[in-house]
Amino acid sequence: MAEQPGRGSGSERAHHSNGVGLAERPSGAPEGAGKAVQRGAVQRGADGKSAQDPAGEPEESKLDRLRRERPWLDHLLRAAQRYSEQYGAHYAAAVTYFSVLSLVPMLMIGFAVAGFVLSSQPGLLDELKGGIAEAVPGSLGATINEVVNKAIESKGTVGVFGLLGAAYSGLGWMSNLRDALTAQWGHAKADLPFLKTALKDLLALVSLGLALVVSFGLTALGSGFANLVLEFVGLDGAWWAEALLKLGTIVLALVANWLVFLWVLAKLPRKPVGWRSAVKGAAAAALGFEVLKLAGTIYLSTVTTSPAGAAFGPVIGVLVFANLVAQFLLFITAWTATARENLLRDLPAPPPPAVIRPVVEVHRAPSPRAAAGLVGAGLLLGALFRRR
Repeated sequence: MAEQPGRGSGSERAHHSNGVGLAERPSGAPEGAGKAVQRGAVQRGADGKSAQDPAGEPEESKLDRLRRERPWLDHLLRAAQRYSEQYGAHYAAAVTYFSVLSLVPMLMIGFAVAGFVLSSQPGLLDELKGGIAEAVPGSLGATINEVVNKAIESKGTVGVFGLLGAAYSGLGWMSNLRDALTAQWGHAKADLPFLKTALKDLLALVSLGLALVVSFGLTALGSGFANLVLEFVGLDGAWWAEALLKLGTIVLALVANWLVFLWVLAKLPRKPVGWRSAVKGAAAAALGFEVLKLAGTIYLSTVTTSPAGAAFGPVIGVLVFANLVAQFLLFITAWTATARENLLRDLPAPPPPAVIRPVVEVHRAPSPRAAAGLVGAGLLLGALFRRR
């Protein structure tokens, strides 16, 4: 009878380390021979290329090796995956739409405020009309002045409609922004009551507006106060003093932006996160926002040199800038949420250890007296049924 390989003494089997293939070691061969055969047994795909390395393990791609060697690259790719999976571009488009939509009611409110100011100061209104007549002579200037008069007369109506439009677009902007930030943190959108959610969004909108006013106010006050200090100490003409002033203004703007973005990343999501989790993301957002503002300034100075650019360039610039800021903010949120400390914090808690408690059940037998009574009752019942 032929001997079955792998069961008798003729040969032995050695498993691959990954459990995919088998390699045989002949009987009597040294132990390392089987390992050499095992290392040589590499599966090949349809294209003839090896799917494993010579040690039997799956071959590591170049991207996987780079991600393992460079943690910052791995973090960046995790953020990009989170941004894509949570529809960051779609949310950014919604935020951009409401950002542009809010410009119209804001302009209406501005016209209404200007109307109230000009109606209370006739001298300033006459200067404005005179400047329009000089800049645009002829019938066109008269038409523009007539439009100014109509705007001043209807300042109340324009202001009311502007406030209503600003409330609608502002709530839509804040609602989409909060939903987008919540999604990038990996939290599902909950079914919340409409009125309570709208009130919270309105409060968040007012809070964000106050934070922006404080941020830009600190920057402006810091610049103006520094100029006064230079004039007071007599260093207003020194280049090094002006350079230090410029550097201090930039640092102050970065700190103010950092505080605003820290509040946005930590408190605007539907489920607020800890301040510590958003510190690094807020710093990156503050730096990136300054870069975007610088790029926007360069763009406007470039496109306004031609008549066509002056007409359409600012509108296109506002659209592009709003979308870039929205996408950048959501990507920074995804980058913050996919940090290793935040991923470890979001892992579910392990189940409690299993406790085995043996239960011993003891069934006690009846006493001899009770057993005798039961037997007697049985005999008596049997005798009664027999007589019947």
